[in-house]
Amino acid sequence: MNAAIEAEGLTKTFGSDVRALNGVSFSVEKGTVLGLLGPNGAGKTTTVRVLTTTLVPDDGWARVNGLDVVKDANKVRASIGLAGQYAAVDENLTGRENLRMVGQLFQLSRKDANRVADELLEHFDLTEAAQRPAKTYSGGMRRRLDIAAALVVRPPVLFLDEPTTGLDPNSRNSVWQIVEDLVASGTTVLLTTQYLEEADRLADNIVVVDRGAVIAEGTPAELKSTLGETVLDLGFPDPASANSASILFVGSWPAPPVIDGSMLELPIDSGPSQVMAALRVLDDAGMAPSSMTLREPSLDDVFLSLTGRRTELEEAQS
Repeated sequence: MNAAIEAEGLTKTFGSDVRALNGVSFSVEKGTVLGLLGPNGAGKTTTVRVLTTTLVPDDGWARVNGLDVVKDANKVRASIGLAGQYAAVDENLTGRENLRMVGQLFQLSRKDANRVADELLEHFDLTEAAQRPAKTYSGGMRRRLDIAAALVVRPPVLFLDEPTTGLDPNSRNSVWQIVEDLVASGTTVLLTTQYLEEADRLADNIVVVDRGAVIAEGTPAELKSTLGETVLDLGFPDPASANSASILFVGSWPAPPVIDGSMLELPIDSGPSQVMAALRVLDDAGMAPSSMTLREPSLDDVFLSLTGRRTELEEAQS
């Protein structure tokens, strides 16, 4: 495997008892997108901080572009780009000034810094706003400027830590298109996100972390296939009823049932006959669902099944 990012057994403890990373291992092939998923506090940002050299792991090792993140930290920093959840631009500078400043910090000549700034402004559809202070930009424009700043030195590896959090759907789609264009040109991307739709669209592979450990990995299709071909959503009047219904299927159903509020989700992998079997189980127990829907499994289902909870954003939207 031609890996751009490798992590093996990464551990990191804060204080005496907060184990943020507990043996995290994965690799990212060059020219692909890895989606790093997990609940809030699962260790996603800590992993990114180790890989981008702002944190030193207690144990384990990691390499980016073949460089050790501890021994070769300066070289690693010179070969990567990083755009975080919050735009890191100087609000009092114009868009062009922000990009020129980054170029000069990376020791580009004034001429080259100007050229790269103008190229990036055009690529990210910011040319018309180039002379305006960044504080006048919309959230989507600031995020595009932030990603542009991470690309000033054309890094082969780009880390995006929840880059579309808080953006409206149009701005989010714009960032997604930018990421797809970058990968098409050969850039490797590690993406942390709480938008499972984002991971489903962009990621070639996904690593799910919870409580500092990797609990699942695979392509989006592979992860969804673990839940069967379809999911039967059964609605009940209240969470207590859904919980009582779920007990009927524990140990007897091919895959564990999942409770989401007053909804019981049953993985189905053998078609209508299994749906009828589920309804007979409920009928024999004198229980009747208030609603019933059959659908394809999603990454939301995988996430809920693996972690027992939704992402923070999904919970807020619910």
